[in-house]
Amino acid sequence: MEKLKILLVEDEELLRAAIKKYLEKEGYEVYEAADGEQAIEMFNDWDFNFVLLDIMLPRVDGWSVMRNIRSASRVPVIMLSARGEEYDKLFGFELGVDDYMVKPFSPKELIARIKAVLSRVSPAGSREMLTFEELEINELSNEVRFRGEELHLTPKEYDLLLFLCKNRDVVFSRQQLLSQVWGYDFYGDLRTVDTHVKQLRDKLGESKELIKTVWGKGYKFKVGD
Repeated sequence: MEKLKILLVEDEELLRAAIKKYLEKEGYEVYEAADGEQAIEMFNDWDFNFVLLDIMLPRVDGWSVMRNIRSASRVPVIMLSARGEEYDKLFGFELGVDDYMVKPFSPKELIARIKAVLSRVSPAGSREMLTFEELEINELSNEVRFRGEELHLTPKEYDLLLFLCKNRDVVFSRQQLLSQVWGYDFYGDLRTVDTHVKQLRDKLGESKELIKTVWGKGYKFKVGD
């Protein structure tokens, strides 16, 4: 089996070496970038299966690297940072990161997080075209269309819509959606789910009623009455 190729973006040399050593023991193939500019160049030139990305980087910061990655790919990304404020975490998830780890962390936890993220990513062979009335979701291209017109969704809006669609008629609480879609234990304001649902409904327009509010419980995706 081909090894998982990981791009490790970290400017602290000793920490980068320690992470790389542990990842290689797990059987991963690790490539290193010491600054944001190098990370962008490597990502554009190579085909990676996973990215571990620090925020505080020389030359180009991690936020900018993340934007560059998401402009071209939905490869899984875990952000690594000494900054554990809720604002930083939410901003990272808005940019499309799959998980956010606050330093210091144990190598075992990092491996567990990588495996958890990978388990949430559908294998390419299982991706498909989902159609609900006049709404179409193409998993291969990550495109959403309504009446043939493309809807421009943020990464998390897309992830939320796709999760609800694949679990149609199932009611999920806000906490469950945060855990399943954002992929981390959220201890802050649950209204982030309400905000994303509102944004999705606005963009869905005439199909906004596909996302139903179940009062006192949460949300579900439902087609028809």
